[in-house]
Amino acid sequence: MQIAVVGGGDCSLEVYDMARQLGRLLAEQGHVLLCGGLGGVMEAACCGAREAGGISVGILPNDKREANRCVGIAIATGMNHARNVIIVKSADVVIALPGMHGTLSEIALALKMGKRVISLQSWEIPGTVRAKTPEDAVKLVGAVI
Repeated sequence: MQIAVVGGGDCSLEVYDMARQLGRLLAEQGHVLLCGGLGGVMEAACCGAREAGGISVGILPNDKREANRCVGIAIATGMNHARNVIIVKSADVVIALPGMHGTLSEIALALKMGKRVISLQSWEIPGTVRAKTPEDAVKLVGAVI
């Protein structure tokens, strides 16, 4: 499955570690990681996936040079925030970590498209499924299969 991990471009060390663990766990399960390709949560998830030998795809706002150091496949869109539609539409499941309005837009788009959204300590929005840990989130992904 293709799993989108969305969250802040800036984040605390605690959230960074959680996103890295999530990326690793998803890769170990054979999932492809999709994200916005920048820093913070996106970088951490990509690094975790890479460490586990997985595939990470960064759907970038403008140019491939923006990609974080751990993106495996960089896709330049030139679409800025509109790239969120591509990320969400391409995902089978969306896992949201703490973030700001970009993260909120990805959650809203996913819900509008009928995608399963797992909130890992992120926005509390009706229609999302709550997870407390990366392990819980990956188990919820497995429940979709």
